[in-house]
Amino acid sequence: MFWVPLLLLAWAVAGVACLRLCLAAVRGAAVTDPDAGAGRDLTLYEAAFLSGGPGRVADVTLVAMARQRRLLLAHTGWATVVDPRGRDEMERSVIGAIGPRGQSPLAPVRAAAATADAVRGIAERLVGAGLAVPDGSGTTVAEAVRQVRLAVPAVAGLGAAALFMPVPSDMPRHLVALWFALPLVFTLGCLAVARFEVHPYSPWASPAGQRLLGALPRGTGDDHTYLTSVAVHGIRAVGEPELRAAFAHRGFREGH
Repeated sequence: MFWVPLLLLAWAVAGVACLRLCLAAVRGAAVTDPDAGAGRDLTLYEAAFLSGGPGRVADVTLVAMARQRRLLLAHTGWATVVDPRGRDEMERSVIGAIGPRGQSPLAPVRAAAATADAVRGIAERLVGAGLAVPDGSGTTVAEAVRQVRLAVPAVAGLGAAALFMPVPSDMPRHLVALWFALPLVFTLGCLAVARFEVHPYSPWASPAGQRLLGALPRGTGDDHTYLTSVAVHGIRAVGEPELRAAFAHRGFREGH
């Protein structure tokens, strides 16, 4: 009966992960105002925050300034100020992060811009409007789904350990496998329900914010739509090879 403790551990892993997912979904539904965002249009920075958080706001600001030739982003990963007059608070944050010399590696500029007061102001407005997930609200649905996904290989690994450990057992191995299949099916079932009920999962946007993101215009080909695509999808939506190379340089990781 050496496999019984492993089975109990598998159920504990599956149960805790799925319980956290259920609690996160219930908590998210409880704080959601069905009228939040009604008749409201998202700005470019707001769409970026709801899609990818503070780092995405910094990214779309950098891309917008580079496309307007007010900032040079070299393929080597350096940013150079061309026009030192920022048109809004976010642009001034980027220029300030580059520093008085007017040139800096892109990674620290992005990191500083993502933590600027301008980004915190965007977050506060979106939270106040019921469009963003507030800090300290507990485990989000996205985090809970990630934990359930990690529970799947953990349960499978415990089952494999029970099956292949060279210890005699009174129960046939196929029955042992069946017992371990139960928590595995339970975990996969929770993922399937979450996919159907609460997808897409977002650590930043509330359900109301996700609805507004889904209503953003797409495919018209103008500059604003291009930047909106970058705000929603990140640097992978950038079409210019030079810009993509600038963000790909020096270990840049999107979404951090």
